[in-house]
Amino acid sequence: MGRIIAGTAGGLGLRSVPGDATRPTTDRVKEALFSRLESRDELDGARVLDLYAGSGALGVEAASRGARAVVLVEQAPKALAICQANAAVVNRHLRNETVTVRRGAVNTFLAAESDSGRGWDLVFMDPPYPLTEDDLAATLQSLVPVLNDDSLVVLERSTRSPEPVWPAGLAATSSKKYGETTLWFAEPVEADAG
Repeated sequence: MGRIIAGTAGGLGLRSVPGDATRPTTDRVKEALFSRLESRDELDGARVLDLYAGSGALGVEAASRGARAVVLVEQAPKALAICQANAAVVNRHLRNETVTVRRGAVNTFLAAESDSGRGWDLVFMDPPYPLTEDDLAATLQSLVPVLNDDSLVVLERSTRSPEPVWPAGLAATSSKKYGETTLWFAEPVEADAG
């Protein structure tokens, strides 16, 4: 069973997805990630998107730490049920509906979002490791139109995976390895710049 590390809902227990269909982000990685995000003031009032959400742990952590709106996107039925349960617990604790859950494929969700005219401030992506590099590149391309100019994208991948192929309009700014996990940080750029 996971937990929310800090913020308004700090210490609150979270349900985990049973079996080995997902890889929960370890507390060590989550603590380091959120320390970095808070030092950059990325969370307060942010609109946050948690793609391939799994249990939704990253998204609900962001909600606990001051995000204005969080959407968890998950397709797998077992993980979706856990996302819904964790969102409900956190929303009850926060006494609002900060966290919502959307069922479906990430690329389908992103295609609908690109038509909405809304932008996201912070995006977590923790795609399944078997996702091909070509499929990941296509998803990153679909993500570009839904980002704000000063958005931050955090992509979690296996340390054994190659650097993602960044599309025009999105560039890696840094990466950090934590054992078997590498976090890639990327930001929007002018399409002709990179």
